[in-house]
Amino acid sequence: MASAFVSWSCGKDGALALHEVRSHLEVSGLLTTVTDGVVAMSRVPVACLHAQADALRLPLQTVELPWPCPNETYEALTGRALADLRADGVDELIYGDLFLADIRAYRERALDGTGLAARFPLWGRPTAALAHEMLAAGLRAVVVCVDPSQAPPEIVGRVWDHELLRDLPQDVDPCGENGEFHTFVTDGPGFAHPLDAAAGEPYDRDGFRYVPLALRGPSTG
Repeated sequence: MASAFVSWSCGKDGALALHEVRSHLEVSGLLTTVTDGVVAMSRVPVACLHAQADALRLPLQTVELPWPCPNETYEALTGRALADLRADGVDELIYGDLFLADIRAYRERALDGTGLAARFPLWGRPTAALAHEMLAAGLRAVVVCVDPSQAPPEIVGRVWDHELLRDLPQDVDPCGENGEFHTFVTDGPGFAHPLDAAAGEPYDRDGFRYVPLALRGPSTG
């Protein structure tokens, strides 16, 4: 059986991609890029990532990036991490991307020559239906970052559920694939137990609205 790592940003798409490949791939762990102790885009603390990994019973490997991070620095640091995965016997990297062809092409180029293959188990599936499939599968998440130029900023801190999907404007992708919003998964298929996440007071930074996230109860990392 092939061995795989999941490119993990802590959100719902990656969680469903993980669930869909776990029946026929040996998933060996999660790979996440972080900056100053948080996920760069969503600003979710690394401790929350470790709690997810613990609930999924998978090791978490982080790649520490500087800020700002020029693209050549990003590629050098992530390239080393990919080489290490391949040296450890990993065959594939799983991505939760849905339909952005330029992002997929970039990821595939990044794996050229590494010996790792890219897999996109959710690719091309209509996102309106997919969002409801995620919820039906038991996936639970909270919105932790919003781009106010693309989505209502007041959805930050809300649970990503059927009610939120009904409230989204028609031009906002229900899965946030265009970068409208980012989520943190608290429960779903493969989780040994749910995470009790507390959302703090929203704040604005660098043109985005965030909500600080903390876990109630024990966590590791």
